[in-house]
Amino acid sequence: MSDKRLLVLSRGAQLYSTGRLLDAAAGRGMKAEVVSPAELVVALDREGPRLYRAGQPCDLPDIVLPRIGARANGHGLAALRQLELLGVANPNPADAIATARDKLHAAQILAAKGVRVPLTFDVGDSAGLRFALRKLGAPVIVKLPRGTQGLGVMLLESTTSAASVVEALDRLGHHALLQEYVRHRKGWDLRVLVVAGRAVAASERSASDDDFRANVHRGGSAHAVELTEAQRTAALRAAEVLGLGVAGVDLLDTAAGPVVLEVNASPGLQGIERATGVDAAGAIVDALAGLRVD
Repeated sequence: MSDKRLLVLSRGAQLYSTGRLLDAAAGRGMKAEVVSPAELVVALDREGPRLYRAGQPCDLPDIVLPRIGARANGHGLAALRQLELLGVANPNPADAIATARDKLHAAQILAAKGVRVPLTFDVGDSAGLRFALRKLGAPVIVKLPRGTQGLGVMLLESTTSAASVVEALDRLGHHALLQEYVRHRKGWDLRVLVVAGRAVAASERSASDDDFRANVHRGGSAHAVELTEAQRTAALRAAEVLGLGVAGVDLLDTAAGPVVLEVNASPGLQGIERATGVDAAGAIVDALAGLRVD
């Protein structure tokens, strides 16, 4: 039993992952509540940072667990930063979440720290686009820097098609990245749930027949797998480099070793719990109970 108070920063307890976390906390005797970031008011002046809810100063928890999706606005991160400034412990700091949301920035940091990522190009003009496509060949992945559940990711079968899509997105005001298509079993990847420096669950995910994105939210399926040491090391290192205590790390195997596709700072628990039978929510709450509170 823990006497620490937990705040789950989430849109609502009706969401599967949020509900599971609340149940896991209750089962361990930890006081927990869910609050939407929209309910919190950030206030700043010479007296320092303050946080209000329903017109009253917030009763601060000991620990906050952010469940802020990629589509959430900047207010959620501002509220989270305010909680951090007020001394609330947090396994996933706001700056780390912001970095993980930005796929290019995350890839830059991972690559700089020696974590293998797909060959990725960010270009600024048509000459750069032609250069990148010569290097990548076909097929090629075109993706928006921000997205979740496979949204904003396209597989183009020719460099001509890829160039057309990138140029069209640019005209619409959407900057896109170009990335190599890692040749693996089409539509398969690994999702590793990392909690406090441990890989607590792993599933292999397959796409639906007409898609290449192995996201359960897009109709894919998943089953439990045993990680190789290389896969485990890559997942743990990716979460560590980005500063995330709780993360979903997506991997693909290549002849040269595992490649990190993406790191999710607010991983869904439904798919991996159903695929593996692991109490992922319980593992997260157990780690939070051991988190240092100053």
